[in-house]
Amino acid sequence: MTAANLEAMYQEIILDHYKNPHGKGLRDPFEAEVHHVNPTCGDEITLRVHVEDGKIEDISYDALGCSISQASASVLNDLVVGKTVDEAMVVHEEFLRLMQGKGQVEPDEDILEDGIAFAGVAKFPARIKCALLSWMAWKDATAQADDRALTEER
Repeated sequence: MTAANLEAMYQEIILDHYKNPHGKGLRDPFEAEVHHVNPTCGDEITLRVHVEDGKIEDISYDALGCSISQASASVLNDLVVGKTVDEAMVVHEEFLRLMQGKGQVEPDEDILEDGIAFAGVAKFPARIKCALLSWMAWKDATAQADDRALTEER
């Protein structure tokens, strides 16, 4: 597959997640809710995470912003729901590595699945924050949920 064909396929994946978002709409139950804003462009997300017995049972969100930020939230939902918190953190770290790689990182398709479509985004520093917005919100919400679980155990 040529680089141009690959880039077109990646753009199609992002557009599909933007037009048909997975996990969109705030739902109950949840252990933590966070609101993040990208001050550079104004994208914003409110994200809820439901963790039960160390497993990500649900991620729900309401988002406003560009196709990249909204598609990234949809991909996040697909990649971490159903995984343990530890497994989901591995996915988070791989996505972060891809985004910080300035387009020079070969994404691990086994871990990132549709997330590899954001490889081209990593070449544009102004867009990286858009792609990472939901991931940072998820990490913060999951940390809050973990803190609450630890407090309840005491």
